[in-house]
Amino acid sequence: MTLLELLIVLSIMAIVAAMVMPMLGGGVSSSELRSAARQVASALRMARSEALSTRKETRLVFDLEQHAFQLEREAHSHALPKQAELKLFTAQSDIASEKIGAIRFFPDGGSNGGRLTIAAGERKYEIDVDWLTGRVAILD
Repeated sequence: MTLLELLIVLSIMAIVAAMVMPMLGGGVSSSELRSAARQVASALRMARSEALSTRKETRLVFDLEQHAFQLEREAHSHALPKQAELKLFTAQSDIASEKIGAIRFFPDGGSNGGRLTIAAGERKYEIDVDWLTGRVAILD
């Protein structure tokens, strides 16, 4: 092979790679997915702490369509990755619509329980809330 042939093959491979890479990208990175799961778990723990300290029920409301969540008494919401798939499993009484639901914490530290799944392709994180203790755990 001559140097010229080698350069032509390499340039063709670079052009093909440049065209294919944007098609494969655009998803949610593993670190972004893990960060979102930790952010939700942290907010759930904060909601539990608030319920214990104020002696009032506290809800963390999830908007699955907008990919966001917020504490019931807060003004602003927190965004989750738009490309991630979200699923919420919670008590029927805390489901406002098909796309809006909440996990409720009681003044004794307990909860109505539930699970939020954040997924992107094969990767997923499940954030579980124990109904008896209100304990929050992240499962891979």
